[in-house]
Amino acid sequence: ADPVAASVAHTNAQRAREVRERFEQGVVMLHAKRYDEAATALQRVLALAPHLPEAHVNLGFAWLGLQQTQRAQRSFETALGMRGEQANAYYGLAIAYEQRGELEPALGAMRSYLHLSRAADAHRVRARAALWEWEERLGRHRLKGAPSPARTMSSSPAGAAK
Repeated sequence: ADPVAASVAHTNAQRAREVRERFEQGVVMLHAKRYDEAATALQRVLALAPHLPEAHVNLGFAWLGLQQTQRAQRSFETALGMRGEQANAYYGLAIAYEQRGELEPALGAMRSYLHLSRAADAHRVRARAALWEWEERLGRHRLKGAPSPARTMSSSPAGAAK
């Protein structure tokens, strides 16, 4: 057997084991809301395996937990650049936009999440609720027949006299 090839195989196996262990550690830390530790573990994963979109997504959620929305957005966008059908990256991206008050792009990202996610995904209920809330904040859920605030002001007697 070739000793160089055996050494390379051993190093690759160690790296794969560390990636798996650190990834799992990051997920556990995310669920425990220990975002600093999750970010540290996931950054190590990405140092070893930079083309792993799931690690970028999870790092994005860690950044969201740390209130670092710009970093979160970059992580989600990186994941989507690697795998455009990564539904949970769209979900996280929508939350990042919403946290910065950017509701239009948040709506688009959340709609993409709903389009790509599986019907059984538990987050779909929250995603639909978020869409409704954001559209409400943008004034898109008025009663039919009720005048909009803009129409009410322009149809006032003072407005008509001008």
